[in-house]
Amino acid sequence: MIDFYTFPTSNGQRAGIMLEECGLPYRVRPVDLSKGEQRSAEFLEVNPAGAIPVIVDPEGPGGKPLALAQSAAILVYLAEKSGRFLPADGARRYLALQWTMHAASDCAASTGSIFLLSALAPEKSATNVKWFEERLLRQFRVADARLAGREWLAEELSIADFALYPIVALRRPLIDAAGDLPNLARWAAALAARPALARAMKEGA
Repeated sequence: MIDFYTFPTSNGQRAGIMLEECGLPYRVRPVDLSKGEQRSAEFLEVNPAGAIPVIVDPEGPGGKPLALAQSAAILVYLAEKSGRFLPADGARRYLALQWTMHAASDCAASTGSIFLLSALAPEKSATNVKWFEERLLRQFRVADARLAGREWLAEELSIADFALYPIVALRRPLIDAAGDLPNLARWAAALAARPALARAMKEGA
């Protein structure tokens, strides 16, 4: 049974989607960021960086326990553990990894900056928030162009799709207001209809 330390953020939802889609047994260990639980001594023993998500797999590589942070790393680990959602073919595999990194580094940095600047920064700036919103839309448009004539970001359903979906779901008002991302909207609707993904999003809401 995998222990899953999480909170309702895009990063946490990303790992939760993968656990559900892979059908791996897990139990949720909530970490309430709003109460500072990520800084508790108990959680810091699990992840000294004090960040979610984290999984602890008692049956890791070689049968030894593994504690793993960073949502993209968790996606790759769970894909390899389950043999699902990461193509075995070399070129297709690296395409899936490329689009996973587009989501987990480029898009995640932009959406995270929107949150920090609008909610946590000591001095609020609507201009700076708008700048990051436009940056995120440019990154979404790259994904939208990739999805033209394609069902998924890679050549098959993969960790890349699960990496991007929580950000798209969170920023849907921004996408709808832009009005020029039809492929991304179609792709998001197809993912939202998947029962396992819907369960993960509800769990991490």
